[in-house]
Amino acid sequence: MKIMIVDDHPLFREGLKTIVNRDKKYTVVAEAGNGKEGIQLAKKHRPDIMLVDISMPGKNGIQMIRELKNLLPETFFIIISMHSEADYIVEAFRVGATGYLIKESAATQLIKGLDAVAAGELFLDGALSQEVVFKLLQSKSDETSGKKDPYTTLTAREQEVMRMLAEGLTAKDVAKKLYISPKTVENHRTNLMKKLGLNSTVELIRYAARLGLIDLDTWAI
Repeated sequence: MKIMIVDDHPLFREGLKTIVNRDKKYTVVAEAGNGKEGIQLAKKHRPDIMLVDISMPGKNGIQMIRELKNLLPETFFIIISMHSEADYIVEAFRVGATGYLIKESAATQLIKGLDAVAAGELFLDGALSQEVVFKLLQSKSDETSGKKDPYTTLTAREQEVMRMLAEGLTAKDVAKKLYISPKTVENHRTNLMKKLGLNSTVELIRYAARLGLIDLDTWAI
């Protein structure tokens, strides 16, 4: 099976490649150091399984999977991340990942995860806490009962404005990038904050981080 690796740390990519290539069932066909490059190479190589980090420059792993899931419906995605928080993991599975592995476990768990996903199963690193399992089950229960994450109620433009504001751009900066007026940006901000039930920029940043839209580690909050 064709494997592709997307991670912004060259040494870690090399380590993953070494582990994968030891198993004759798998071969690494491409690797990328950021989400944008990852999307381009994924379209070209159409891998069977992609190993994806969350925190990367440009598009992060969550955004990348969300975009590629429709373009490459036959590709499976395994997140390999330093983040073990439940919200990251739940969002990863929500957007289409079929496996989640903590980087510390890669040496011993990677092939096990690849085998599980290749067999059509979900894989969750055994080192993850019971809180994660509970939140995954709760998320599934919410989907069954028809409850939606408020983020899904935002328009495409509101999602775009939200991401930029969460990244620290001012309304004036967002307006320039989107070729709209600052007043329109403020209107979008007011509407999306109301839909999400948020009251401050700090809450917006934290909410975006929980969805994997930004890396909270870059913010001193």
